[in-house]
Amino acid sequence: MTHPTGRPDAAAPATALRAPAPGWATEADVVVVGSGVAGLTVALRCAAAGAKVTVVTKARLDDGSTRWAQGGIAAALGEGDTPEQHLDDTLVAGAGLCDERAVRTLVTEGPEAVRRLIATGARFDADDDTGEILLTREGGHHRRRIAHAGGDATGAEISRALVEAVRTAGIDTVENALVLDLLKDGSGRAAGVTLHVMGEGRRDGVGAVRAGAVVLATGGMGQIFSATTNPAVSTGDGVALALRAGAEVSDLEFVQFHPTVLWLGPEAEGQQPLVSEAVRGEGAHLVDADGVRFMQGQHELAELAPRDIVAKGITRRMQERGAEHMYLDARHFGARMWERRFPTILAACRAHGIDPVTEPIPVAPAAHYASGGVRTDLRGRTTVPGLYACGEVACTGVHGANRLASNSLLEGLVFAERIAEDITAAADGSARPAAAAERPGPDEAAPHGAPLLASEARYEIQHIMTHGAGVLRSAESLARAADRLERVHDDAAAQLRRDGKTAEPGVETWEATNLHLVARVLVAAAQRREETRGCHWREDRPARDDAAWRRHLLVTLRPDGALDVRSTDSEAFPPPTTPRTETESRP
Repeated sequence: MTHPTGRPDAAAPATALRAPAPGWATEADVVVVGSGVAGLTVALRCAAAGAKVTVVTKARLDDGSTRWAQGGIAAALGEGDTPEQHLDDTLVAGAGLCDERAVRTLVTEGPEAVRRLIATGARFDADDDTGEILLTREGGHHRRRIAHAGGDATGAEISRALVEAVRTAGIDTVENALVLDLLKDGSGRAAGVTLHVMGEGRRDGVGAVRAGAVVLATGGMGQIFSATTNPAVSTGDGVALALRAGAEVSDLEFVQFHPTVLWLGPEAEGQQPLVSEAVRGEGAHLVDADGVRFMQGQHELAELAPRDIVAKGITRRMQERGAEHMYLDARHFGARMWERRFPTILAACRAHGIDPVTEPIPVAPAAHYASGGVRTDLRGRTTVPGLYACGEVACTGVHGANRLASNSLLEGLVFAERIAEDITAAADGSARPAAAAERPGPDEAAPHGAPLLASEARYEIQHIMTHGAGVLRSAESLARAADRLERVHDDAAAQLRRDGKTAEPGVETWEATNLHLVARVLVAAAQRREETRGCHWREDRPARDDAAWRRHLLVTLRPDGALDVRSTDSEAFPPPTTPRTETESRP
């Protein structure tokens, strides 16, 4: 298989998570880790081509981020709209860092991919008379091109349709399973994964799925921050696994904060209710406590500007007014429109004592979407042979420095189909058979003494990241975050050296350790990028600097735990030449 950069894979496996040796094993042609739109689409397409597929998912099949997507899926489906217009809007939102080849792939293949999704069973809202799909607008779009379902329950409908199709197809699934590390064969090619299953009959505890192709579709890492729209399972497990396997990640500093998340109070933590951008697309206004529409005059699209601009506008106004939140005013919709178009949001608001029919909704930005992730080519191939990534865990180059609203579901759909095509491209239509896998035994799993972090470290990491690498960042705040993350590791390492003990292996300690690794990478990249671009906002570097920073940062994890941070020579993605290398110190 061709390497995305044209270079042979030379990365040695990085430190594996401490875990018991696998006590059971199963085999497949393809193992898909994750059950959102990306993962289930890969599974269905590979199975249809005759491959034996196993889907591994952290909770239930429908518990990932896809089902929480409210707004919809963007594609040039409407009269007068074209892929070229969709491309233009995406490139503008991406602030100079989109890979145009990837975006062109997305927007040209997107409409047919959506139609195939409909053929799979997804039902989008349609006009009662004509039967045509109803389309709305969201931030950054100059056309109505957002298809939605159930008013504001698009993700739930897509998830329902795909889960039903997977079950109908009889695809092997392993639920309640946290993926741990990548298995490799003697040549360094992916050969499966290790995982921990919580109660699946004979598949219980740590085991292994051996497969000739591994597809990461694990979603995002929103739980790295105290307040997020992401479900509790979004702990960056796929990015952390890929790093430990020697893969490159890119653009991790670009975490999108959704501008309008229901504000539940200063002490609120974890997953927060999202107030979809589609509410603004239908005409809601952002106002301060005095009812002033503060986004007017800041951008030609006002409340419908790209999300980074709206999030910054809200944050600035909060600073100016000394307020903890702003308001989204959609009282003019009336009860009937709220009930028909946004029933999910209406119910969430009322559950928290707010009635948007009669009062403005208190909102504030919260962590929402990772524009970066595991670097792939246009076929979803990572820098580790046999390892693929798609959906939010991947960095295809589509989103650049800031994702355009509702492009995420489309990206997962389009690139999942491309991955399935690549995997099943063999003449007999089946995946490459699994090779004998190698993994360090339990005594060798952490050759450099890397400890597991205690479960309570999760909350410390979230606090560090929220205050040091959130919407507003600076050299000072990032340095403070890096130092505190280092101390979290050093305290655990000191206990390991002193007592020979580390936190007990388990889901909560593995998640905390994954979050810590991903946090280190994000902070290192954010420190290096000394400019403001897209959703990366440096208060001490408020200008966009194309001459120095219209390029990507690529990061790998060395076997000794150090981070190699490399810069490409241009905005081209993946880089056409071998990038420069600098080494970060290990915490």
